[in-house]
Amino acid sequence: MGGSYVGNAGVFLIQTVFGFYIAVLLIRIMLQLVRANFFNPVCQFLVKITNPVLFPLRRVIPNWGRMDLPALLVAWVLKIVALLLVLALLGTGASIGRLIAVAGAQLIDTTVLILMFVIFVKVLLSWVAPHGDTPIAPLLYQLSEPVVGPIRRALPPLGGLDFSPMIALIALQLGRMLLVQPLLDLAARA
Repeated sequence: MGGSYVGNAGVFLIQTVFGFYIAVLLIRIMLQLVRANFFNPVCQFLVKITNPVLFPLRRVIPNWGRMDLPALLVAWVLKIVALLLVLALLGTGASIGRLIAVAGAQLIDTTVLILMFVIFVKVLLSWVAPHGDTPIAPLLYQLSEPVVGPIRRALPPLGGLDFSPMIALIALQLGRMLLVQPLLDLAARA
């Protein structure tokens, strides 16, 4: 009985530590895609904690346009390693093909969750600090605008209220349900 508690704690630690670094890598990729100002202190933090891993890979694997392929590869490999460690703790296994597919689907899911979190925090900041005098405010805007902007243009603010963030959150959650979850199910059967 006590072993399952230790196993659960181990799974939690693996998912937390690996999940944090994977999220940092995905946020760095997203910031590069939206051409964020990398002199921003938040961006500088992300660069400092990811460069030791990414810098050596950049000599071998170049970016593909604005897509940071080394960061994506490291995130994918870390996700596979985390899955392997969790499976080892649980005493089960999976084929490498299944691990690769599940890791890819989970990276997509994590990216969607990051976007949802960014939109939610941006809305909260607009209520609490509407002038956005924090270093994170412009980054939140840049990260959310590719999703929220087209919705705002299609449905302009009504009566001074902007419903585009809410619609974007609903659309992203539907995307998780209708696209990401079937990918995870398909990957689990692979």
